[in-house]
Amino acid sequence: MFKAFILGTVVGALLIFAGAWFYFTSGRAPVATADPPLPFEKKLAHGALNARIQRDPHTDSPVPASETTYLAGADVYKQNCAVCHGLPGESQSAIAHGMFPKPPELFHGTGVTDDPAWETYWKGKNGIRLTGMPGFKDHLNDTQLWQVSVLLQNADKISPAVKTVLASPPAIAPPPAAVPGKK
Repeated sequence: MFKAFILGTVVGALLIFAGAWFYFTSGRAPVATADPPLPFEKKLAHGALNARIQRDPHTDSPVPASETTYLAGADVYKQNCAVCHGLPGESQSAIAHGMFPKPPELFHGTGVTDDPAWETYWKGKNGIRLTGMPGFKDHLNDTQLWQVSVLLQNADKISPAVKTVLASPPAIAPPPAAVPGKK
């Protein structure tokens, strides 16, 4: 009797695995950005993200919440974040509109002003899998990541000067100079 129970459990588990495998490899799973999410997809993704973030140390920001920090953070934000997360008073970009899940508009509503800076720093540094949110640890230094995090934590308190910096178009870096003899 016990052997039959074990055999039934193993066969049942294999059938569930085979069914899931067939579902995902036969093109039935929703993978397009316009498709609805899988059942429990958001709950599982948010639960895993929150558990991972809570596991890491919660470091206080080494940069002060000041006008200088907000202005520096605004420059970094415009160059690296605005294309997906938007700017104050502007509509969502075509890139953001086509993403799934939709990136939060950080200057509309509460954004991340209710999140501690360390949490926003963690997300900016490490990125978030399966969301399109890249990790910037190889492209921004810690000070820049903290400046953006402190700016966003205080986005509901920024001055008109910071809003002006955010409203101006980002500076476009010139292309690198061509090296003679290289294509």
